[in-house]
Amino acid sequence: MSIRVGIVGISGFGGGEALRLIANHPSFELVYAAGDGSAGARLIDRFPGVPGALADRVIQKWDPEALPDLDLLFASLPTGRSADALARVPDSVKIVDIGGDHRHVAGWTYGLADVWPDRIRGSTRIANPGCFPVASLTALAPLLQAGLIGTDNIVIDAKTGISGAGRGGGDSRFGFAETNENLIPYGLLNHVHMPEMATTIAQLGGASAAGLVFTPHLVPMTRGLLVTIYARGQATTADCLAAARAFYADRPFVRVTDQPPQTKWASGSNLAFLSYAADPGRNLVMALGVVDNLGKGAAGTAVQNANLICGLPETLGLEGAPVWP
Repeated sequence: MSIRVGIVGISGFGGGEALRLIANHPSFELVYAAGDGSAGARLIDRFPGVPGALADRVIQKWDPEALPDLDLLFASLPTGRSADALARVPDSVKIVDIGGDHRHVAGWTYGLADVWPDRIRGSTRIANPGCFPVASLTALAPLLQAGLIGTDNIVIDAKTGISGAGRGGGDSRFGFAETNENLIPYGLLNHVHMPEMATTIAQLGGASAAGLVFTPHLVPMTRGLLVTIYARGQATTADCLAAARAFYADRPFVRVTDQPPQTKWASGSNLAFLSYAADPGRNLVMALGVVDNLGKGAAGTAVQNANLICGLPETLGLEGAPVWP
């Protein structure tokens, strides 16, 4: 089976990671690459290591009304840039939107692939979760479904590598001098992922996520993401681990571990690592989640979602081991 695939926003970090995965996917054929600032360049000019068969493909100016014959389009555009444009893509083209414009929007399926794969199968419009929500919601889902924690007053403390901020343009805030040996909190109280996470927590737990606190931080590494989540509940550590292992028993990309996970464990992969610690005496449950922010947090989940909507095994093209060290 050859599925004709396009990527728009290919020169950004998310689009570039999608290219890396699709280039070696056994069923996807990249026939269209688009961008704005990179239009006119060959893929090899932007990605010197691209496979030879794709080297001379020219990046097109993004125009949703001038697409070639496609089966599937990956869109990796900044938040606010995809809603109008993707509305003009023909209904016959399946879309996975890696950007933020369609999360929990009518007509689009929220692509939390490891939690709700059955919702995704058969859909044609998928809104990929954000990187922080992937790690946070994957860790919280088993606890919420089992009623081990409350939905209110959840605190999410998150750390991501610099690539999580996007490639950007000429903005120097994320250059080496600004980020090396530095720790940067941002998006306090009103981060763009807050509504997405609150809505999903309420759906999983059946009650409002009032009091949700989410604080992300940039740390001086290229890629990797770790969330430490604090919630209220009387569960023990063993209860939490058992609930997660039962919930993800048949899910190929989720690993539940007894020890706290580390970002290196997931680097370059589509894996999510989860662990838990609880103290019933303090009414405290801690959940920890680790993903690669560009892999499972973006392009990896996008390809997993694409496999599901195309009727392919969801692991296809995603079973590579993490990069270590």
